[in-house]
Amino acid sequence: MDLSGRRESTNVQDRRGQSGGGSILGGLGGLGGGMFGGKGGKAGCGSIIIIALLFIFGPKLGIDPLQVVGQMGTTTTEQTSDGQPYQGSPEEEELASFTKKVLASTEDVWTRKFQEIGRQYEVPELVLYTGSIQTGCGQGTASTGPFYCSADQKVYIDLSFYKEMKSSLGAEGDFAWAYVIAHEVGHHVQYLLGTLGKAHQQMAQLSQTEANRISVQIELQADFYAGVWGHDEQRLFGSLEKGDLEEALNTAIVIGDDHLQKRAGYNPDERQFTHGTSAQRQRWFRRGFDTGDLNQGNTFAKKSSEL
Repeated sequence: MDLSGRRESTNVQDRRGQSGGGSILGGLGGLGGGMFGGKGGKAGCGSIIIIALLFIFGPKLGIDPLQVVGQMGTTTTEQTSDGQPYQGSPEEEELASFTKKVLASTEDVWTRKFQEIGRQYEVPELVLYTGSIQTGCGQGTASTGPFYCSADQKVYIDLSFYKEMKSSLGAEGDFAWAYVIAHEVGHHVQYLLGTLGKAHQQMAQLSQTEANRISVQIELQADFYAGVWGHDEQRLFGSLEKGDLEEALNTAIVIGDDHLQKRAGYNPDERQFTHGTSAQRQRWFRRGFDTGDLNQGNTFAKKSSEL
């Protein structure tokens, strides 16, 4: 993906190297597939790879991911800061710049998209952090991957997760990372359009299995919105290069619920799905990418068998 000469978004807080205090691990597969609150929690957060590391490393640690998903638990981490300005490696700073450029692209694309439907796009803020961080949804940690918090309308990213994507998930490439960012911004689009809040309200009144079904609809629509962004990014700026689309589609495969459960040694259990299968995630991202049409992305109007 060639973003040479493109602007960086200024809607960014760089809080890398600052202390984040404790962290809370809970609500996996809860509100919007998010990290905090769980079903019935006060705020929803969405993450594209929220359960990946749990399924990969849980069995090695004696943890049954299928028992953890949807449950509440806590863990604590500590960070210290010497008060000096944070300076990452050249590779990290390059990734930070790329992340800001992708965010700027989403701002340009979604501003135009909202104008087309007679709405005004309110840009989210992106927060770069290391380790753990306090958010409007509670404490977040780097191990969960990038996530969106609807309570403060911010996307949170620890850039170290880019390496985790490559080493643990086998998902690599600049457009794969852009897909991750665009997916989280997709949750913000859902928030602005009111679909995220309505879905969360429904989830709070349902059984865990039914709430998981809605979580899948939330996540697949965010995948669709990521595809819509990719469609218009290419149409407006022509930044995609050979192999970029394949990077995103490969990422959709390796973060599918069925793929992760198989990799962890389990028979896929649809009742535990919170983000969708590999085929579903590919399908909805590709639908958005191929059409760029917001009217094609109502996952909530589909039965589970139609997703």
